[in-house]
Amino acid sequence: FYYFVRLCLDKILLQCVLQSRTLSGADAINALRPFYFAVHPDFFGQHPKEREVNENSLKRLNGYLENLQKPGFRSFKPTQLTFYVREREPNSSNVQESFSASGFRAVSFTLHTRDLLSTVLDILNSCSLSTEHVQSLNVNSQPHKEAKSTVNRPIKWDKTYYSFTGFKDPEEELEQAQRVETTLISWLDDNEASAVKKLKKSLPLRKELERLKIELSHELQLSDIRWQRSWGIAHRCSQLHSLGRLVQQRPEILKNVKGRTVVFTDRSGMSAAGHIMLGTMDVHHHWTKIFERLPNYYKLQKRLLLLEDRISQLLGGIQVIYIEELQPLLTLEEYYEALNSFYNKLRDSRLPFHPRSLRGLQMILESDRYAPSLHEFGHFMIPTVCDPAALQWFIFAKAQEARENLKRKEEMMITEKELIDTSTERFSLDRLYKEPSVSSAQMIDCCKRLLEESLPYLQGMHLCISHFYSVLQDGDLCIPWNWK
Repeated sequence: FYYFVRLCLDKILLQCVLQSRTLSGADAINALRPFYFAVHPDFFGQHPKEREVNENSLKRLNGYLENLQKPGFRSFKPTQLTFYVREREPNSSNVQESFSASGFRAVSFTLHTRDLLSTVLDILNSCSLSTEHVQSLNVNSQPHKEAKSTVNRPIKWDKTYYSFTGFKDPEEELEQAQRVETTLISWLDDNEASAVKKLKKSLPLRKELERLKIELSHELQLSDIRWQRSWGIAHRCSQLHSLGRLVQQRPEILKNVKGRTVVFTDRSGMSAAGHIMLGTMDVHHHWTKIFERLPNYYKLQKRLLLLEDRISQLLGGIQVIYIEELQPLLTLEEYYEALNSFYNKLRDSRLPFHPRSLRGLQMILESDRYAPSLHEFGHFMIPTVCDPAALQWFIFAKAQEARENLKRKEEMMITEKELIDTSTERFSLDRLYKEPSVSSAQMIDCCKRLLEESLPYLQGMHLCISHFYSVLQDGDLCIPWNWK
């Protein structure tokens, strides 16, 4: 009997392996091309929050797809993902998802399938994308509804088979995984040990990073050193070592950086906020050129500030601002060009704003919108191509609401800081912070609910409030702001 059982199992495993190859990894990538095109972060350059959410979700999705292709993979915990999907035909869509005025919609779905084909179909259907092209791939696809509810096995064994042999029933495992919703406590139970191990391993590098940052800031008299992306500690140390070597080799070119902020990012130059950008993929030669050009950058920055003042005068004293957390990382040249174009349009239209009638209000300039809007924090979001007449009407209509939002923003920022400080002290955290894509309102809600819990797991940890659960490579714990 034992020999018979083993023979049957061997046949089942062989057929399962053959079925798992009905859609290869390369086929899956080809089938998901419309999805990648709709959510790729490169298309969200003007929307840093949405870009970051898509970057993080893509990392988790790729990990899920890679695990499906590993031999003997048996862990099928449901994975919840959120993507901002670019909308091709906003007027013809009847999908009940959250649409924004910027031409994209937020889509959330949970993956719990155990094969590539079902996973691909799940993703495409969840994002309301066509699945017809999947049929053109040389795969033995089953109807999508069946793929969701059944397991792709050639033989459906009676429940007594699993009771007798002691093997786990894959259907029962999948159903149980779908019933269990990840909670904060259960996730911390499962991941605390891994986070502590990674955090302890990163501590020497963290100390090294802090030492390098303090030494370079003092030597160059910098205001601050920042990073645009959440690179690991080792990567950041490497970047600071590179800057330190350049300081030793060419100290004379760094005389103009006093009081400035250095940002390690994807490209070199000067940002719209006046920070020195050092591209992490650039060599010392490129960095040297940026430092040599600083006097010219400073001249352009003065012209830019003058341009902002002229726009302000034309719009009744409203202040033109640039918010790093909410706007794309523009170079000084790109931002000056956008301001200049907007100024010329305003000057030619001669809008009748009363001088200083809008003092105290704020606006940011955006290049990817066609209609003005009011942010919850009180600043106007004005497109560079906005019709002047429509702009005038919108600002007049929303001025009072904007003032109320600005006042509410100040109160919210105070509340958020107080809750972060209280939570950090209450749970003995080493650090509590949030991703830029998490709003102040979401952070406040998260902290209030955290303070109602007893969480001894968090002592000495680095906690990041995000949109998903994750343990970062240096031991930081990421939890969604709306945790259960």
